[in-house]
Order: sequence, then structure tokens, then C-alpha cells
Amino acid sequence: MTPRSALGLAARFGAAAAATAALAGCGLLTPAAGPSGSGASPSPAAVTSQGAAPPAAAPPCPAAPARFSCAMRARIAAVRAYLGHRPGVVGVVLRDRSTGAVWENSRAHTPVYMASTSKLAMAVTLLMQDQAGVIHFPRIGLASARYVPAPGITPPYWGEMLCSAADLSHVIGYVLDGMPAPLRRYLVTTLSHVARDQHFGVWGAGSANHPGNKDGWSVEQPGWIINSVGFAGPRQRYTLAMMNSLNGHGGYRAGTETITQVAAILFQGHQVQAPKVSATP
Repeated sequence: MTPRSALGLAARFGAAAAATAALAGCGLLTPAAGPSGSGASPSPAAVTSQGAAPPAAAPPCPAAPARFSCAMRARIAAVRAYLGHRPGVVGVVLRDRSTGAVWENSRAHTPVYMASTSKLAMAVTLLMQDQAGVIHFPRIGLASARYVPAPGITPPYWGEMLCSAADLSHVIGYVLDGMPAPLRRYLVTTLSHVARDQHFGVWGAGSANHPGNKDGWSVEQPGWIINSVGFAGPRQRYTLAMMNSLNGHGGYRAGTETITQVAAILFQGHQVQAPKVSATP
């Protein structure tokens, strides 16, 4: 679906119907893990006798990033280690809407093809009834988004786009913090009930964390592109944006596994079984 066709849907069926069509296209912490989002830590084990061994010392809490709980900082460190041996370029932005804490990895501002995550931006602008008739990305957070020049392509009505994980983080933040309540509820409900082919990426947070996401995938000049942006946690406490450009060093399965495991490590504290999803570009 292109921006022009989405706007045509808005005129014929109304903004809500067009937004649904756009989102339908291709492309917190679980109770068992403890209330890490609140910063709580387990109580030390009781010593039952003088001969019992003392409890093992807890591992030191990572000093950064600030304003996240100790448990979440440890999980962020685990994500950094995990991404160190994954293929391609992966940009990640995690935001805690409760404390305002933000973690961006070193690739968070690297431009990556948007694939179908651009449809979230389309849905937002359609629902806000942009009277100008043009998708105005900077207003909702896509400040660095740009079209990719190509022969026969006439932006801004058709063409591939680049943006960063930081841009997508701004968009989902706008959905949750900037949109009127009825429109916000509509999009939160829609993103929380996506089709099975969207059950990867942020969805890796696990059902106990009530995730919602918009995923995207495509094959571009650098190879496979696998992206996911959404929320997890009670009352959508956390937002997470991930963009993976495989750069010819892996395919769809490698990309979906990478970004799903990032979400699983952050919100479940461990890796999970690779997602059983499939798609064609």
C-alpha cells in the first residue's frame, strides 16, 4: 500500500478504515521474572543453621543507563552482548514512559529501510485527519525520514523510505502520549491484535506483558530488512523500536529471531524459542 492509495481509502471509507487497512498489511516483565520494572529485588535466603553456607552475593548492578531499574539495566547489558554476534546492523531504542528513561544502542540513529513500519505513520496521520493531503512525518516524530532516490520514482507519493529506530520510537511515543484518547485506544487495540505474521519483534515480550507492535520486512539493496516497533508492560509502560538491516549476512528468519530475542531478553529475562513465522518480500 502506498501513501496515495491509503489517502484514497480515507476519502472513501473514513480515516479509521484506511488506518486499519494500512496496519493490516505485511510487511512487564513476566510475573515469574519478578517486578523488575519497579526496581524490586528478591529477599536474601534465610540461614537455617550455623553450618549453612552464606547466600551468594548478587552480581553488581550495571551503572548505566540511568533511571532504569537494576534488573532492566542488567537485561540491557545482556542485549548488548547478544547483538555483538548477530548479523547485520541492528538499531534499538527502549523507553520507559513511567520514568522517562531512554536507552539507545550505538545504531539507534542509523538509517534503515522502513518497510511496512511506515504504515504505522500513515495510520497515525490518517486518523489525525491531516488536511494537507500529504503525509507529514516530522510532526509525528519521523524527523530524519527520507525517500530513497530511484529511477522512475516521484516522491512523496511512491518510493522506499529510510528512517532510524529513534524515529520509530518517536512515532510510537506520539501514539501513546500525543494522540487524543479515543484514537490512542483504537491504535493500541489494533496493534495488540495483529495477525500471526506480525508475531515477532516486540511480540517477543511475551503475552504476560501485553505487547502490541507493527512489524515490517522487505528485501532492499542491502538485503533483508526486518523491523518492529511497539509497546509492552502494564499500561504500555515501555516502548521498543528495532530495525535490522541484514546487509546480506542473513535472511528473514535470522532477522526475525534477532529482534524477537531482544524483546524477550528485555521483558522476560531470557531468550525464547525462535518465532515460527514466515513471509515473502
